Amino acid sequence: MSFERLITGKGFFLDDLKLPDTLYLHVIRSAYARARVERVKGGINASEFNASLTSVGEGAFTGKSFVAMHAFASERVNFFGEPVAAVLGRTPYEAADLAESVEVDYEPLKPVLTIEDALSSEPIHSGTNSNVLSSYELGNRFKLDSPIVLEDTLTNERVLPNPLETRGIVAYYDGSRLNIWIPTQSVYSIKQGLCASLSLPPEMVRVIQLDTGGAFGTKSALYPEYVIAAYATLKTKKPVKWVERRSEHLSATFPGRGSKARIKLYAQRSGKVQGVEAEIYTDAGAYFVGLNAFAPSFIGFQITGVYSIRNVHVKALAVYTNKTPLGPYRGAGRPEAAFFIERMMDKLADELALDDDKVRLLNLSHESFTSPTGLKLEPATRFFEGALETLGYSKKAGLSFFVLFPAVQPGESAKIVVKGGRIRVWLGGNSHGQAHEVFVKSILSKELEVPESVIEVERGDTDALSRGVGSWGSRSALVGGAALIEAARKLKEKAKEGVGETLTSGRYTPQNLLKGEFEVEVFKELKEQFNSFGANLVELEVDETGFVRIKKCASYYDVGKALNPWMVESQIIGGCAQAIAQVLYERALYSQDGALLVSSIADAGVPTVEDLPQNYVIHLVENPSPLPHGAKGVGESATIGVPPALVRALEKALKARFTKTPISWEDVYRAQQKLVASQV
Repeated sequence: MSFERLITGKGFFLDDLKLPDTLYLHVIRSAYARARVERVKGGINASEFNASLTSVGEGAFTGKSFVAMHAFASERVNFFGEPVAAVLGRTPYEAADLAESVEVDYEPLKPVLTIEDALSSEPIHSGTNSNVLSSYELGNRFKLDSPIVLEDTLTNERVLPNPLETRGIVAYYDGSRLNIWIPTQSVYSIKQGLCASLSLPPEMVRVIQLDTGGAFGTKSALYPEYVIAAYATLKTKKPVKWVERRSEHLSATFPGRGSKARIKLYAQRSGKVQGVEAEIYTDAGAYFVGLNAFAPSFIGFQITGVYSIRNVHVKALAVYTNKTPLGPYRGAGRPEAAFFIERMMDKLADELALDDDKVRLLNLSHESFTSPTGLKLEPATRFFEGALETLGYSKKAGLSFFVLFPAVQPGESAKIVVKGGRIRVWLGGNSHGQAHEVFVKSILSKELEVPESVIEVERGDTDALSRGVGSWGSRSALVGGAALIEAARKLKEKAKEGVGETLTSGRYTPQNLLKGEFEVEVFKELKEQFNSFGANLVELEVDETGFVRIKKCASYYDVGKALNPWMVESQIIGGCAQAIAQVLYERALYSQDGALLVSSIADAGVPTVEDLPQNYVIHLVENPSPLPHGAKGVGESATIGVPPALVRALEKALKARFTKTPISWEDVYRAQQKLVASQV
């Protein structure tokens, strides 16, 4: 697998897979955010098949008290776009026509659409006592008599992932095994979810990854359509294909962010922060799907950011609403936590009339520090002093500091097979656009002393590699690379032993390796925190029409050992673009009845090239991790650090306080007009 073929249009994506006698799946979805289902006539529906979905992927865990999502709604629908029935046709067009024959009768109910409504309304699910999905308490209780006490409410509204390639699946039961082809971040998550939801033994299911055109977190989870397609092929014994339309993606794919924090910050007049109290709320959507129950706790865990704050108390709640279940989106809790604490540091700077950099430096530690919630930090002062000097901080710029907590646990797997002078590699985490083959070839070429041209990185396949985790949480090069090196070193030991008369025993040579046939599979277990620091600086101007022109978006990141600087910089640029989009353009809009008001990518607010900076300034700092390849996480860094820096830069330009993302054009224009009026 080589990324060059993707650039030249030679990729092989799900919709390129054509199997004989394929049936096409079309899903009939609810047009209501909340309603009783009085009758469903026609198609496959809950009366025939209604398996519950198992939590898999990023943030997955189980909980019997949670209300799980099912393949089809039965007695009630609980979000706009929820599957109610499905039909099969010989072509996508025939399936769409057959969908018209399905009759569904609803009795609309008043939806619960906000966190506040969820906390004050009757439960949306029968058999539950409230709309609280999960609740946590973190840190230490404290009482402080601080001279400065600041409070604010901060919000990150929901963001739709919108990868270039939408979701999809081809399922084929050949009479003995269920074969799945899918664009995914983890073939293992999909296999685990299908086995659990369909009560199938693991040996009966094989999941194969195809080229994956982006994911950003959204392709790590199990979805109803995957389970429905699998059921349909088990029933018909014909291949079943489903490719998500963009309108379906907008309404039914799990969005990200959707969190709010009420924060109280205690400080001395010097600017030293003494404590933080926070109530964190996550709009989890209609059902438990894994990360949405865990999200508020994860945000609370990181609420201190890079600062040595010794008193922290967090109450964290996820609540059910009549919206699409919340899932991971690039950063998945890390950007929210950074936004909340950085916005409060800016508020403290304004309260004390101190520069943003001074307040931040004052609250860093010269020594290692572990927060009351358990977040571990290396000595921070020297790194961020270097960031300020390198980035060229000025009072007009927006500034942010952050810590990246990568998803290291439980580790990752790797497999290497040598045959016929070629080296084939499988990783437990599946690439969805990050060019994993670049760091794989770099590591193996150095470790095995072979040319990169003999190394081939294969797509994910549960038959090829017995165990794996997945690609999310800035973990691929960090954890996958560590597993790869362990596998390579075991491979070298095997090659030392020699195979046949043509090989020399007792020492390793690349020639001996490539002449033989070897196979090694490892699972590298990791439990430590491999956190890394980062800083962002944004400079901008606002023209007379309210258009925000970003003049400088600068990043200063500790990336450990940069295995391939080009790859690292590409990750950062993409993250910067997504972060800018979250702040200025993208949001999931709902009507008062809970219907999604976003029907296209244009409606979702994805920016054009003209909306983004012409140049990105990137400084890579190499403080190697203790792992053999020295790598650290980087993939989510920009989505963590850029939003608070961009919002702060906008505040300085308009002399107005902003407490949420996105900041609409109307918000900017009103603030600009108010500023102009004040200067007359």
